[in-house]
Amino acid sequence: MHYFTKSEIVLWGGSVLLILTAFFIFDGTNWMTLTASLIGATSLIFAAKGNPAAQILMIIFSLLYGIISHRFAYYGEMITYLGMTMPMAVITLISWLKHPYKGNQSEVEIHHIRKSEIFWMIILTGIITVMFYFILRYFHTANLIPSTISVTTSFFAVCLTFFRSPYYAVAYALNDIILIILWTLASLEDSGYISVLVCFVVFLMNDIYGFISWKRMEKRQKNF
Repeated sequence: MHYFTKSEIVLWGGSVLLILTAFFIFDGTNWMTLTASLIGATSLIFAAKGNPAAQILMIIFSLLYGIISHRFAYYGEMITYLGMTMPMAVITLISWLKHPYKGNQSEVEIHHIRKSEIFWMIILTGIITVMFYFILRYFHTANLIPSTISVTTSFFAVCLTFFRSPYYAVAYALNDIILIILWTLASLEDSGYISVLVCFVVFLMNDIYGFISWKRMEKRQKNF
């Protein structure tokens, strides 16, 4: 039996095709951007399966994306991914490996998040948002408000991912929308960044699928 379904292979293949097309049309020189985009798209298809390999790929993606963000003075993105998403991916990897579904290391056991956990996530997200706003303003971050909102959605998403909740994908989808706005603004100044913009359009499609996939997993795990 194949690990990925036909629809997942089509989704991944389509994502790769869109990323490659955008790169060669609008960029063609920044191979780090292409590498990061391909790794990110691959990470999301593994994440949709609840596979811990997704977190390993996310660690690599975060490092590359942090460097790309620095080049356009999106310090919020740089600090978020290098200082938060990447370390949280490491912690999440450990959490997912410790909670396999019935011993299956390629599928994490879904956790039904408690109200107390949601409460503390909201409190921490609020604190992180306020703190990062002033940090980003100090560094004269480009497009300050969208960058700050991106920190908010990113932090909430990584928390939900750590807690193995299907709603991690919803939070990441919201973050994708913010990033689409950010890189659209960047693309207006430099068309080379259109390839990064397309990357997050692809991520949005994958995160929507990720939520659908996790809800199916949740239903299946409940029935066994």
